[in-house]
Amino acid sequence: MIATTTNQSYRATLILDLRGVTDSVEAVLARLKGTLASVGANVSREVSLGQKNFVRVTDRKNPAGIYVQIHFDGPTTVPSAFREKLRLDRTVKRILVQSA
Repeated sequence: MIATTTNQSYRATLILDLRGVTDSVEAVLARLKGTLASVGANVSREVSLGQKNFVRVTDRKNPAGIYVQIHFDGPTTVPSAFREKLRLDRTVKRILVQSA
């Protein structure tokens, strides 16, 4: 029996916290695309949505964040593996992965 893997399209929305980091948004996006490639995803495009204020501010010292979206496709194991790889990354504040 041959096992086939079906690819599904996803959209990851990330909130970046670049306080105290010397990297630019483009450098962080390149690193995130490399992380996605390492877990078996094919990145189709990325969109920088810019800095936006939070509706509910949990930290008065950080009232805004940089929002980015990455569109990719891959096996169904990619979203959980991507979240696990970024779990300890201080530049990524929040991750939302949706099936597209």
